[in-house]
Amino acid sequence: MRRLLTLLFVCVSVCAVVPTWSGEARLDLLGDRAQLTATRVMLDRTNPRHVRVGGLTYLGGVALASRDRAFGGFSSLDVAAAVTGNRFTLLSDGGNVVQFDMGPDWRPHRIAFTNLPAGPGIGWEKRDRDSESMAIDPATGRIWVGFEDGNTIWRYAPGFARYEARVAPGAMRKWPANGGPESMARLPDGRFVVISEEAHVRRSDWTGSEKARLRTRQALIFAGDPTGAAPPSRFAYEPYGRYDPSDVTALPNGDLLSLDRGFRLPFTFSARISRVAARDVAAGRIARGRLIATIDAPLIHDNFEGIDTTEENGATIVWIVSDDNQMFLQRTLLLKFRLDR
Repeated sequence: MRRLLTLLFVCVSVCAVVPTWSGEARLDLLGDRAQLTATRVMLDRTNPRHVRVGGLTYLGGVALASRDRAFGGFSSLDVAAAVTGNRFTLLSDGGNVVQFDMGPDWRPHRIAFTNLPAGPGIGWEKRDRDSESMAIDPATGRIWVGFEDGNTIWRYAPGFARYEARVAPGAMRKWPANGGPESMARLPDGRFVVISEEAHVRRSDWTGSEKARLRTRQALIFAGDPTGAAPPSRFAYEPYGRYDPSDVTALPNGDLLSLDRGFRLPFTFSARISRVAARDVAAGRIARGRLIATIDAPLIHDNFEGIDTTEENGATIVWIVSDDNQMFLQRTLLLKFRLDR
């Protein structure tokens, strides 16, 4: 009996420590052999000449795929100028990083796969690496990542070479475990904006109607690096209709472009891009963006979760990427638009 009890104790202990023993599959990591394909896609598959959607002009896009089983699930995007076009950094909601160059030929080059060197938890389960947002300082190359579940922000050295610092802001402590720092952007003046996917503005901070409050999301402004700055100030972001904020990026003048996501049964995603004036990105303000475009059926659509902008010949270029949730019904789409208004 003693041997049986000892054996049972060992089994229970192992199950408590090693997730795969208890039925929780270990988080897939990207392999060393980086492989990526890109297939061109149209905005409207029934009409190749259809390129206008709201205040955007469609310039092209691709569906990305890889033989690596960990590929997909991208929740944030950074695009930087490179010799061969642009350098893309895609971060998944499992801590996987895909980087590549791509120019006018829409063919990926210099492909690199890696995984976050550190993060919340032990990194065996998805919730340990639920990385939902990212911001990169173009001057230093330092990278900030927002994690759900624990509602923390981690800073990494350029190229994700190593972990440098982390913070669990008190203002984010009560954000939902699966609705935390979904959106993050570094402003041109060095401040950071973080927006919760699901946390509504607190009743104690709201003077309007309850119905209006439930349309808002808590948003924070950090005076500098979130891992070293003073506690953030609060403002409110109000997305359009029954949409949830999924990412945000800053324009050179301090305005924000917010990417909001919608879902309806049986299985249809849509996205809205709106522009928030810089003056509304301030403590105590309610930021209501001006709708730029709605990307919905019958146009190409998916679970878009990442947005960034670049400049080309004086025009503002908007890039968005979708999170395929690693499901066969969805795709990893990377689309390019020109901002016309």
